[in-house]
Amino acid sequence: MSNQIVLTGDRPTGALHLGHYVGSLQNRLTLQEKYECFILIADIQALTDNFDDPTKVKFNVHQLLLDYLAVGIDPKKTTICVQSQIPELFELTTYFLNLVTINNLERNPTVKHEAEQKGYDSIPAGFFIYPVSQAADIALFQSELVPVGEDQLPHLEETNRIVRKFNRIYGVDALKECQPILSETKRLVGTDGKSKMSKSLGNAILLSDNNDTIHQKVMGMFTDPKHQKVNDPGDPNNPVFEYLTIFHPDKNYIEELKSSYSKGGLGDVKVKNILSEVLIELISPIREKRIQYSNDMFMMTQILKSGTETARQAAAPTIKNVRRAMHLNVLDVLG
Repeated sequence: MSNQIVLTGDRPTGALHLGHYVGSLQNRLTLQEKYECFILIADIQALTDNFDDPTKVKFNVHQLLLDYLAVGIDPKKTTICVQSQIPELFELTTYFLNLVTINNLERNPTVKHEAEQKGYDSIPAGFFIYPVSQAADIALFQSELVPVGEDQLPHLEETNRIVRKFNRIYGVDALKECQPILSETKRLVGTDGKSKMSKSLGNAILLSDNNDTIHQKVMGMFTDPKHQKVNDPGDPNNPVFEYLTIFHPDKNYIEELKSSYSKGGLGDVKVKNILSEVLIELISPIREKRIQYSNDMFMMTQILKSGTETARQAAAPTIKNVRRAMHLNVLDVLG
């Protein structure tokens, strides 16, 4: 196993869905066998746009943990920790804020895009400094590898700029730069075919959905609007076939289905029934494990406590070196 550290995480704002499964969760299962992995449940960052509903964030901390455990993330191999319980993160964020400019943050394309999505007339300061907080998350654990999608690359570039500036100003190599691990899987479209899968957009199939719900969602999925009758030629470039290509184990069979659909003679209902069976087979065991874990709240709390304490221990040398470099170890000197 490599001694390189991988940091990843999620904001606890809602249940995880198939988009998360193919975009990050499957990758984490592979990474935990190769690297020292930390998963940060970023509840403080979730509050940047849910500050008026903190109970929602608290509830979803446990929902995230259930999803992690249900898909096979192992707390013995991956450290699962809670952001709000690691004060060293806030300390490093404060120091980092002196190393960035407002103009630089305003140019961050990810922040601009997300602010537009949320319809902000005036961006809250906590949301605005999100990239700085994320930089502190990465740097505190000396994370060298960070799994991200291409839309998150500006955040890593900002992190490395801050790290280089810190090391240059204070004349030390206290912090490490990071590199992205880019997902090879393209973003999963929503069931409506119009945008990325998102619970808030109502176009997501959740890892916690029951079989009837999965079937209903699949039967309502967007297909080729010109494919009105079974014998009509259809365009297989639609969400149903995209999901089949990703989730069905027999790729040759899917190619045959695509060919039949293109020529005409294959109805949407049959194709959707095939997809429904595949997704139910995938999600059912995840859901059942999720239910089992949800019945042991004590165990879940212990996992979060243990992981957070491990994370603080891992962060201690970094924050100590940062304070020393910034001459903030006054009590150490006097002591």
